[in-house]
Amino acid sequence: MKRDNLISMLHDMLLARAFEERAAIEYTRGNIAGFLHLYPGEEAVAVGVLHAAEPSDYIVSTYREHVHALVRGVPANIVMAELFGRRDGCSKGMGGSMHLFDRERRFMGGYGIVGETYPVATGIAYTIAMQELPEAVICFFGDGAVNQGTFHESLNMASLWNLPVLFVCENNRYQIGTEIHRHSTVTDVYKRACGYRIPAECVNGMDVLAVYQATQSALQRIREDTGPQFLEIETYRFRGHSMSDPGSYRPKVEVQAFKDEDPVTIVLEESIPNYPTEEQIHAVGKDNIAHLTGHLHREGYMQPEDVVLMKKEADKTVNHAVDYAQQSPEPSMEDAWKALNCNRGKEVLI
Repeated sequence: MKRDNLISMLHDMLLARAFEERAAIEYTRGNIAGFLHLYPGEEAVAVGVLHAAEPSDYIVSTYREHVHALVRGVPANIVMAELFGRRDGCSKGMGGSMHLFDRERRFMGGYGIVGETYPVATGIAYTIAMQELPEAVICFFGDGAVNQGTFHESLNMASLWNLPVLFVCENNRYQIGTEIHRHSTVTDVYKRACGYRIPAECVNGMDVLAVYQATQSALQRIREDTGPQFLEIETYRFRGHSMSDPGSYRPKVEVQAFKDEDPVTIVLEESIPNYPTEEQIHAVGKDNIAHLTGHLHREGYMQPEDVVLMKKEADKTVNHAVDYAQQSPEPSMEDAWKALNCNRGKEVLI
């Protein structure tokens, strides 16, 4: 992989972590209302998948979608303004954390209903197939959504009609507070796709390069008209399900084990003043950003001080985003009526 692509991945992962941690702070200050589902620990999934996608591909995400929007190219200040409920946000301040949308970048929204992404993605993919376009749809969902009826209905239709959709399961092991083995008889999620003759594989979600390569291969097969593909990407969220969830149902030793492998912490702490040795990097195991920075170091692409500078730039971007959001006006009732009536009588958008 080219140097610029690798560095771009690291930049997006560091920005994602800085953005999400600052969002948590702003939530506690009362600047963000409603639910807030954060992404720390899962950065390699969004970055690996979306860096493998083309600008013409469509993205359908869940309510944990801030990082998906950022990696897709939605400016941090626009995303933060939406979290703040301000008019300059990507949904004009009326969507909030769970309903980010950017039509220009084909980011077709985050959805608050569990399992809602499947039929939306399948519908878009059907339109692409009918028009014989070279595009694909990437459909994100969590492990907790695979027991919804829409999962089975959508996979069946996608396979039957040979639709260009990539189903991506972000398996962070917990459906809110219920571990996967307690809510599913089949805990290897990717195996469910075989019931619909959809090729599927399980990927290490703590290794951004593995995610990228698996996604690139899956999308290539889709573009060769082989039909839908399925990826189960195993990852872990460091926080609870949302800001209102302390996550006390998870064993402390489990959370700590994953935090010990925290990609951002390892990069920032161990690269100052000495970069981790090959043995240290190998011992980290599943850590995603350390894996990536180790590769960058071995190839001679980056030095520790470059990572520090990149982290400072990410913090600066997030600080600017917060300032922008605070200065943005709140949406008016007139804005709400415009949004409600924008498509009356013209329900077909495509």
